[in-house]
This record gives sequence, C-alpha cells and structure tokens, in this order.
Amino acid sequence: MTNSQKIIPILLAGGAGARLWPVSRDDLPKQFQPLTGEFSSYQETLRRVGDPKVYDAPIVITNDAFRFFSRRQAEAAGHPATVVLEPARRDSAAAVAVAAVMAERRAAGSLVLALAADHMVLDDDLFTKSVELGATAARDGKIVVFGLKPTEPRTSYGYIRPGTPIGGNPDLALVDAFVEKPNAETALDYLRKGYLWNSGNFLFRSDVMIAEFRKHAPAILEAAEESVAKATHDLGFVRLDQESFERSPKNSIDYAVIEKTKEMAVVTGHFRWSDVGSWDAIWEVLDRDDKDNVIYGEGMALNSSGCLIHSEGIYTTLVGVEDLIAVSTRDAVMVVPKNKVQDVKKLVDEMKARAIPQADGHRRSHRPWGTVDSVVDGARYAVKHITVDCGGMLSLQKHMHRAEHWVVVSGTATITIGDHTRLVTENESVYVPVGVVHRIANEGKVPLELIEVRTGSYIAEDDIQRIEDIYARV
Repeated sequence: MTNSQKIIPILLAGGAGARLWPVSRDDLPKQFQPLTGEFSSYQETLRRVGDPKVYDAPIVITNDAFRFFSRRQAEAAGHPATVVLEPARRDSAAAVAVAAVMAERRAAGSLVLALAADHMVLDDDLFTKSVELGATAARDGKIVVFGLKPTEPRTSYGYIRPGTPIGGNPDLALVDAFVEKPNAETALDYLRKGYLWNSGNFLFRSDVMIAEFRKHAPAILEAAEESVAKATHDLGFVRLDQESFERSPKNSIDYAVIEKTKEMAVVTGHFRWSDVGSWDAIWEVLDRDDKDNVIYGEGMALNSSGCLIHSEGIYTTLVGVEDLIAVSTRDAVMVVPKNKVQDVKKLVDEMKARAIPQADGHRRSHRPWGTVDSVVDGARYAVKHITVDCGGMLSLQKHMHRAEHWVVVSGTATITIGDHTRLVTENESVYVPVGVVHRIANEGKVPLELIEVRTGSYIAEDDIQRIEDIYARV
C-alpha cells in the first residue's frame, strides 16, 4: 500500500429519482439529466474523478436499460468507463459489494471511491482535497465517509456525529454515531452540537470492505462474488450473472455495513454539495435573480418571488405567486408549492397506479443508435422525429401491421428496403410497405434526422420483428 496508489472511482448510477418528476423518470432518471447545466450529474461526477494522476479508470454500475446511454454520456464527457450492468435492483449494498470485489480483482487492497452519480459538487478542488485527506485513513483500514457542515436544519438528510480527531487534523475524525433523518427540532439541535450531513459517499480499501461485508452481510457478499465470477462481456459491457445477483438481499449500504462496522472515519468536506433529491434542492443550487427566482430554460416569472421555472421546450410563465415550482417538459407539466416537493413521489406513485404512461416514460426515448421523439400519436397513425448517431444502425426488421414513410431532413441515410439499399439525402423520402424487411443506417459524419410517419391498424412499438441487430437485441 503506497501513497502513490491510484484511487478507483465507482459510480453508482442505477437509481430512479421519482422526486424530480417529470424530468426524472424510470426510463431516464435524474443522474442522466442536465438539471443544472450543460452536463448531467453523472457526467460531472466522471469529470470530477478524471485526473489520471489521482484516479484509475472508473467503473460505472447501472441498470441494463441505461447501458448504451451511460456509455454515450461518458464518452461525450471525455471519460470512457467500464460499465457494469445490474440484472435486478438490489439497492446500494449489493452495488458496493460488487464494486469492492471488482476492485480487489483489479489490484489487491485497492483504494475505492464509491460515489452516487446523482449528487452535485460545486467545488472540485476542495472535493479532491477531501479525498486526499480521506485516503490517509482509508489506507490504514478505515471506511471513510464524507460529511458536510450543515447550512440549515435539513430533515431530508442523515447526520454524522464526529468523534476523536485522527492525526491531529480537525477535518478527519472517527465516527461516533450515524443518525437517521431527524425532525425539525432534532435537526436544529444537531446543528448546535456540530453534527455533519451524511453525503453517503465512501472511500475504502477493497479488502477492508469485503471483510466488513463478510462479517455483517455475508449473503450480499456471496451473491456479489458469484455474480462477478460468472459475469459475461456483452458488446463491451460487463453483465453480472443474473441468477447469482438476484440472490442478494435488498439492503442499503448504510444498513448492511456502515452502521454496524467499527472501522468508520469521517472527513469534513468544505465543498458545496447537494444530493439534488427534490426540486427545492435544484432551486437552492442555481443562481437566483433579485426576486429569488430561478429560470432554467425558456420562461418568465412576473411579480413573483422565490420560484423555480424549469422548462424543456415549452415557454413557461408564473404571475403573482410566491415559492412555487413549475416544471414543464414536452409531455407533462407539474406545479407544486416549494414546501410540498416531498409529495412529488406520492404523485408519481398515484400516476403509476392509474397506469398513466407519463409516470414512467419520456416522449423522447433513447436507443443504442440515437433517439426517437414522439411528435403525434393517433389511433391509426403516429409521427416520430428520429435521430441516428454517426455510425448508428437500426436493426434489420419488419412490421406486420404498419407501413412507414420516411423523410430525411438532415444528413444522409443508407436505407435498405427488401433486397435494395440506397442513399437517401436531405428532402428525399421513401416508403416501406407492411411486412417488408428494412433498415436505416447513418454512415455519414453528421447526425441523421428523419421524420417517420407510421400508418396502419396497429402502430405500437411491439409490432416489430428483428432479423439482425448489431446491438444484440434479436
């Protein structure tokens, strides 16, 4: 174990984030959404741990549904990563166990930095200093958690009571206790007593974490070890063995290990941090005008104060109101008082119970080759805006109930219909009859955009028979 040993960043990127609906949904949750700037929090986290002098190549643990998108975003951020696919949701303990096992396989006693991909850090240099300080304790066998000095008595965070300082540094100490999310009165008392917010991000030696799992949560460790040992490689992804992984109990890393181990230390971080777990947290971290309003996207707040407008494609306005959150996407609008944002999850649960499609999915869906945006959906017709990335190729397929009309609006398409393949350029169109085999590919150097019009007796997505597919979806 040397001070020059690089740290392996592990990004936990499989969560849902229902409290940030309608932007965050099951088919593309908050960690992959640019909620506060050009990049998503997932991309910002990759950039934060991108210094090759400090960090080894990152490992991302995410859901199978996000595999291509997570890799695409990592490449766009300039930090390609090993993407590990969880075959089922088992909460954070199983993911951290997998991370520890994989890191130990890479190098025995590796230093591992486990980070939630949906958190926000605003001071990268101060974050790096905290990691470097924590590494001194992690090398000595401590599991290090990062705590933040509270700026207010938040009831939505867990808290840490720091104990005896380590090495005479007041910013590095043993952990006396972890405490759950308090009520308002207790949270205020925690502030007075010097407790810290628990960020839920950890730094540890892989062998130490494995030993703690073996002691406190052996069933989770066994499932992780077996799922890694039997993992397969699929199109550059690491696919954990499903049968083995699903044997893991569902549990958080806090309950499974952190609150039971006696090997905990805490670094007091001086960087600005938020778990951006609700819309009021988004309002807090963005720049506000002289009336304390935040406008993200296209919108206006007139004679209003303390409001957030977050708009995607729809000009959104508020007039004569205070402390409101207004969020608009292409297919949903939500307005909620700032002090009721914790009820957004209840709203999503109720929408799911009523089988409202906007609860789970966006109008724009992401595919391995690009995106599909549903413009209009009728009973016997639909209009889609399709974007095919450079080098992207749809599967060779046919439909039994619908015909398709394609108009190229940008780029050049290589289109196969039946036995014939030809180039179709801007302002040209083609027709695909019902039951005819076809495919679209983009062999050019710019993204390909098309308008697709579907017509027929049945036009849903499941009317598809794939014959060949470079993304292994046949």
